[in-house]
Amino acid sequence: MRIEHAALYVNDLEKAKDFFVRYLDGTPNDGYHNQKTGFRSCFIRFEDGARLEIMNKPDLEDLPKPLNRTGFAHLAFSLGSRQKVDELTQRLISDGYSVVSGPRTTGDGYYESCVVAVEGNQIELTV
Repeated sequence: MRIEHAALYVNDLEKAKDFFVRYLDGTPNDGYHNQKTGFRSCFIRFEDGARLEIMNKPDLEDLPKPLNRTGFAHLAFSLGSRQKVDELTQRLISDGYSVVSGPRTTGDGYYESCVVAVEGNQIELTV
């Protein structure tokens, strides 16, 4: 068994899509729009075949997203090397994103950095 895809509701579908394409080399599909309900979605495929669905619909409730909360904590992307983690972290900082930790080696041996991006959601960059 494998996870088929993860999904994320966002307020700005195009801005979220741009983040995953620009920084994480995702490839978006053409998207879907249900004219009747206003629901929109776009699947983004990554190099290893993993997929992320980003979605939007009218009247979403946009609650605060404190880092210490229950529920999904982050999306983690393996970049393949420490150098790539360092480089992308610096690029994201230069582009105005907030890094909440790292780059660093965690107590359990992961080399990572965590960035708050995509409407307050945490993105983890790891080897």
